[in-house]
Amino acid sequence: QLQLVESGGGSVQPGGSLRLSCASSGFTLDYYAVGWFRQAPGKEREGVLCISSSDVRTYYTDSVKGRFTISRDNAKNTVYLQMNNLKPEDTAVYYCAAVRFSRFRCPEDYEYNYWGQGTQVTVSS
Repeated sequence: QLQLVESGGGSVQPGGSLRLSCASSGFTLDYYAVGWFRQAPGKEREGVLCISSSDVRTYYTDSVKGRFTISRDNAKNTVYLQMNNLKPEDTAVYYCAAVRFSRFRCPEDYEYNYWGQGTQVTVSS
């Protein structure tokens, strides 16, 4: 069974950091673009950041530039989202998604075909 599993969510104070992990099972991520998305209560899902199979990074939203970074460890079949200087508006359920795709660019959100179940991130004082 092909799966993506997110972990690393939790509660943190404003200004804090978290690192989310997205691990695949049943397939390797070597040839896959992996993206992170989030959905806050009452809001539509929003793309955050993507990494292509050749490590091209694309921000889907400017609101996290300078604070969030993405990386991958193919040996561990895992992609990470490092989130620094977290703000209350970053509170959401964070999802990772993957698709076998062009090596040199990231997909649009509708092009992803594997999705994880999500992990909650809460930023509050």
